[in-house]
Amino acid sequence: MRTASRPRSLTLFRSRAARVGASIATGVAVLGGLAVAGTGVASAARVDCVSPPSANDIHVIGDASCGATATSGGVANAGATDSGTAVSVSDVGAANTFATGFGVALSTSKGPGQAHAYAIGGGIARAATGNGNVTLALAGWGSGATAEPGGVDCMGPLSFAVNFTTGAVCLIR
Repeated sequence: MRTASRPRSLTLFRSRAARVGASIATGVAVLGGLAVAGTGVASAARVDCVSPPSANDIHVIGDASCGATATSGGVANAGATDSGTAVSVSDVGAANTFATGFGVALSTSKGPGQAHAYAIGGGIARAATGNGNVTLALAGWGSGATAEPGGVDCMGPLSFAVNFTTGAVCLIR
């Protein structure tokens, strides 16, 4: 009797895809919990920075601040509320950040790719990309997350990072 076996690369791909999917679902659940927990808190005005059209867009409203710089056809978006700080820098690709309540979000894109960093209520999130990578870092209060082409790193109970290109994922370390 002949048995069919799957190629090893297909099995690894499915395993990696399942891990990334589960990690994304968990990250969304963590953020949903943070959003529900923070619904009763008043928030200050939102500040947004976009480049282009500005070459170097920097805004401060109250305690919230943001900065965005894009060159060589890149796009950078940064936003913050309360006392958050968000900074995005892009050269060719796309960089997006958002931070709330003492959070710090940093993203950079050098070359084609997308970097997304979101810090909620005191977290520190950093995302970097290059050579077509897509990265995402999410951090909540007292946590930190880093996603970059070389790998991912999480610290604290409200941390999540993923590099969609390589499949590297971390959650709550």
